[in-house]
Amino acid sequence: QEWENPFATWDPQDFCNISEIVLPMDTYWSPPVFILERVNGQNPELNYMVITHNGRFNSTRPFQVTLTCSLIILKFPFDTQMCNLSIASYLYPAVADFVMKTRGTPAEIMEQSKSFFLSDGEWKFTNLSIMEYTEMLDDKEFSVVTYMISMERRPTLYILNLILPTCALYLLDMAVLFGPSSLEEKINFQIAIILGSSMLAVILNNSLPTSSNKPPIIGTT
Repeated sequence: QEWENPFATWDPQDFCNISEIVLPMDTYWSPPVFILERVNGQNPELNYMVITHNGRFNSTRPFQVTLTCSLIILKFPFDTQMCNLSIASYLYPAVADFVMKTRGTPAEIMEQSKSFFLSDGEWKFTNLSIMEYTEMLDDKEFSVVTYMISMERRPTLYILNLILPTCALYLLDMAVLFGPSSLEEKINFQIAIILGSSMLAVILNNSLPTSSNKPPIIGTT
């Protein structure tokens, strides 16, 4: 966060050429912002800010938060999700008192985000777009900045553990069904296939999120 306070300026030559100082966050006013999609998280202990002689304030505080995101898993595990991170402040009207702006372009912020994103995780960070707008609440306009994050799932693990075993079971089922085996052998093999399909269904149920309106195609077939 960066903001300016014209009442917190000084001449460095009058104070031993000190051009910036570090003070606790509660020393001066700081922008009260909220993450709208936040469920829970850990508040940082770095409650300090840097003040320069020209009245510019800078506060870098790492947050670890859990957000709500509506997932569409119809194409699981080849799905692409988009989640929003909305930052707003409903204490000061946007037009008169409080306006939020992003410091960098979406391309610059995306490159910075990739350096912090886990490269070997389940998701691949694909795109980032930013929208700055005002929202009406109680006949007042408030400034909101929304980061729209696009992520693509890495499907390799699900292909090896779910799709390929399921296809193999159905191929074996067709081969035994139209094969020259006896009826008793076919029944025994069908029971084994049903048990294997049930185990794969349990694995799939434990792997999928429960917040989607439509079940995945792999689960319905």
